[in-house]
Amino acid sequence: QVQFVESGGGTVQAGGSLSLSCAASGSTFSGNAMGWYRQAPGKQRELVARISNGGGNTNYADSVKGRFTISRDNAKNTAYLQMNSLKPEDTAVYYCNALLHYYTTAPRYAWGQGTQVTVSS
Repeated sequence: QVQFVESGGGTVQAGGSLSLSCAASGSTFSGNAMGWYRQAPGKQRELVARISNGGGNTNYADSVKGRFTISRDNAKNTAYLQMNSLKPEDTAVYYCNALLHYYTTAPRYAWGQGTQVTVSS
């Protein structure tokens, strides 16, 4: 079983930036596509960014395209989400997880605790 520890959240003003990190345990990190998800109060969890196992392919939800950048360092078993030009609607708890495969939104493992991102107007 793989476990994830997300960090880097906080409170920022609209237009600001945050950088999230996701540290994964286990030896299977480099074999899996990874995704960043978020869940706002009263809403379903949604996938906002994904990256292939080697890092060569990425894909973003329309709501974050051009503002968020996903990356990974397989040597460090860590995935990242750089978030720029943040908007109040980006406020949510952010989670990472491996994907069952790159072309799905389904997570492979149990969820970590997530990291709270709050954007004030």
